[in-house]
Amino acid sequence: MDFRLLGSVAAVAADGRELPVGSAKRRSLLAMLLLNPGAPVTVDRLTETLWDEEPPRHSRTVIHNHVSGLRALLAAHGAPDGGVELVTDGGAYLLRVPDLAVDTDRFERLLRSARTTPDAAEAVTALQEALALWRGPALAGTAPSVPLQCAAHALEELRLAAVEELARAHGRLGDHGAAAGVLSTEATMNPLREPLVAALVLALGRAGRRSEALDWFHRTRRALAEELGIDPGPDLVEAYDFLLHTPAAPPRRSDRVPPPRVATVGGLSSVPDSHPASGAALAPGAAGAPVAPPTPVPPTPVPPARPPRTAPWPFPRRPRGFSGREDELAALDRAAAGPGAIAVVTGGAGIGKTTLALYWAHRRQDDFPDGRLFVDLCGHSPLPERSTPAVLRELLLGLGLPAEQMPATPEALAARYRELTADRRMLIVLDNARRSDQVRPLLPDGEDCVTLVTSRDRLGGLVASDAARPVPLAELSPPQAVTLLAATLGADLVAAEPEAAARLACLCDGLPLALRLAAARVATGPARDLALLVDELADEQSRLDLLEIEDTSVAATLALTVQHLSEPARRMFHRLGAHTGTTLDSRTAAALADCRPAEAATALGQLATAHLLVEIGRDAYTLHDLVRLYARSLPGDIDDQVLPRLLDHLLNTLVAACDAAEPGSEPCCALPPGTRPADVRPFPDRASALAWYAAERDTLRGAVDAAVAAGLHDRAWRLVLLQWPLIVWQVRDGWVPLLEHGLAAAEADHDPAAQSRARALLGWVLLEEGRHEQALVHLERAPDLAARAGDGAAQAVALMNLAVALGRYGRNARVRGLLVRALSLAERADRADLAALARQHLAHACLADGAPEEAAHHAARGLALAEPPFPAARRVLLQTLYGRALAATGHPEEAARHLDAAVRTARAHQYEEGEAGALAALAALQGLPTATATASAGATASASAPGR
Repeated sequence: MDFRLLGSVAAVAADGRELPVGSAKRRSLLAMLLLNPGAPVTVDRLTETLWDEEPPRHSRTVIHNHVSGLRALLAAHGAPDGGVELVTDGGAYLLRVPDLAVDTDRFERLLRSARTTPDAAEAVTALQEALALWRGPALAGTAPSVPLQCAAHALEELRLAAVEELARAHGRLGDHGAAAGVLSTEATMNPLREPLVAALVLALGRAGRRSEALDWFHRTRRALAEELGIDPGPDLVEAYDFLLHTPAAPPRRSDRVPPPRVATVGGLSSVPDSHPASGAALAPGAAGAPVAPPTPVPPTPVPPARPPRTAPWPFPRRPRGFSGREDELAALDRAAAGPGAIAVVTGGAGIGKTTLALYWAHRRQDDFPDGRLFVDLCGHSPLPERSTPAVLRELLLGLGLPAEQMPATPEALAARYRELTADRRMLIVLDNARRSDQVRPLLPDGEDCVTLVTSRDRLGGLVASDAARPVPLAELSPPQAVTLLAATLGADLVAAEPEAAARLACLCDGLPLALRLAAARVATGPARDLALLVDELADEQSRLDLLEIEDTSVAATLALTVQHLSEPARRMFHRLGAHTGTTLDSRTAAALADCRPAEAATALGQLATAHLLVEIGRDAYTLHDLVRLYARSLPGDIDDQVLPRLLDHLLNTLVAACDAAEPGSEPCCALPPGTRPADVRPFPDRASALAWYAAERDTLRGAVDAAVAAGLHDRAWRLVLLQWPLIVWQVRDGWVPLLEHGLAAAEADHDPAAQSRARALLGWVLLEEGRHEQALVHLERAPDLAARAGDGAAQAVALMNLAVALGRYGRNARVRGLLVRALSLAERADRADLAALARQHLAHACLADGAPEEAAHHAARGLALAEPPFPAARRVLLQTLYGRALAATGHPEEAARHLDAAVRTARAHQYEEGEAGALAALAALQGLPTATATASAGATASASAPGR
């Protein structure tokens, strides 16, 4: 198993699959442990890492939960077999990993190797291998806390040091052009880092590219004066003096820029075979800027079939403000490595496919001495799709074939094109393709040619028939998106409003087009205020309108994709606008579109192929907010039953999830009259149900809001209450607003039983958050509401919650009486699950009151009821209470037997809090230190709260 910190924080299994680490906080915890491999990291240090400001009251519990989740994830993927172990060390945690399992360790070893070897070629190889480990900004995807920011800065300094080392190594080999290439990108990203720019100026000068070197010096001098108010330092001044006092040397062959061979006809760019009329060489990135003129040579006759062009039409310029995408650029390097290579850059509208292709083409221009061709196929364009013969004619013109020699038939055009590309080493960029058969006739014949295709579709046919290698392009990560904003707006503006910049990146879904449009709106606005634009974009009704500048908009680019969909896929896309979340499967889509799941699966597959959805698993898709808002904005009527169908589907799925998460329990409420039956996903076990709850939390919250807005209150409160297994399991996770919505919906529906259950659950959550007085307001009212509704089960739940709340704060006089009433009601309602829970709390109360015999009686009766399929956690708690009660009544051997059984059951089900409580009770029984026994027992008692 490998771990990555040089880019997005990730854990990678032995088979190369990246593990689903989870949230930014869990990635942050993993990152801090990996930054200190094999060393204990204290909880206090982890708290500083996860929260930049004041941590929440329950921060230790959150850290414990993240450690538990990470430990389970590693164990599930064979980490112990690979020498990876996450262990607890007193009040700290440490992660043991094998040597060089973390990419930072491999990077530093390669850097040390390069610095110690006297062989410059070996140093180049080691440094290139080290820098190839970087996949983006270090520690990406983690929380913006001071410890991680400091670590990321230190790693970035090491990376820049490695870049400078690599340039020096190239210089020792005399390859100054390669040194300049290494330094130029970094100098662009760090324009005020004087040693870096000075090294670039020297490399360019030694490579014979003096005009570029002088341009870099004067550009940096101006930037230092304007932004910092200072003059260049000694490094930069010395580099400038070197340029002025060293005779110009002709560039080495490897340092020369190939003669421009680029022409554009319509949407086509190509490279002509001759130099410009002036005979001046062109410096890369500065077309037309003269440098030392080449030595005149006698003109070489040109074969009639390949006459020179009469004017130099340039290749599309290098994209401005390009940032990030190092992983994708590296993937393009790999895809272009083989003979006759074909790379297909795929991604959704506005994702930056053409920008990436052009940036790569400029970066690799020296690899194509016979030129580069660029053509827009208009596959997704306001213009008509271009015909193959027309494109071939323009390609042949770009290759130097005169119009009078142009073949007459499509077949002859294709044959001539293949003939003229057979012996050339060139790059063909086919932009904006829609179908594989649109691309195949345009593939060159030469094995030294590289074809780079961009498309909004996957072009799987081209992969199958022509061994094309896909390079999928995803949305920018939050740090990459912020970097793009800084490159567009200026680093100072973004640094002044970091929170607004991060929020803006999220609202734009990491889509480069949306980010550039947002940046343009800020740059051209009177206030230049990021926070103001964020507030405006937060309104979903106006977000797409704001992401439109003159003739460019997110909506327009999406429209070009949608217009090419099949009718069923277009219909499905329209209905996705009514979805209340970002994830869906074929069953959910079938409910939205009122069709069979098989039909929905076909339509979703087509939408994913067009990159309007992102496929994240088997029959699992995610829908970005901007795409969903565009779907919602499409004209045309959607039947008024779309939302009710979605709500009914979610309610049916919630009932199935409840059955799996709490086997043996009955639903807390019946489905409302008229609920449509639904084909719901299966839940094989409790873990799968809880995972679904967690994944769909935002969808369910949106469904509650939509149901309330539509006046469907009977659906709204059920959507809230049926989430109780996750609410109880993650009780301190900010549930109060949702439960307040549920209570308001129950009151609007005039349903006292629903009000009782909502108040009982809300009171329990408030109690766990330490808001005791607010909790009691709801908990005291809940039993009477249930009694008024004649719902004995709801009344039992309410009484138990009230009793636990009173006992928690030492108001014990009413506790046992309330629990006895709850037990009676549960038995009268024939609810074994509630009866077992009531006896669990009675056993706990009796132990607290010094009545161990009664505690043992209730615990034993509860154990008899808590046989499978009831959750194992319930049995662990009852066995622990029974063991404590037996110990208190003088039966230590029997007590130890039950406590051992509780420990084994807890371990088998990875119930760490239950295991801790049983171990504490066992330690007390054996006369060991028991300082944590009471606290652990209380924690385990609350882990299976009666808040339903």
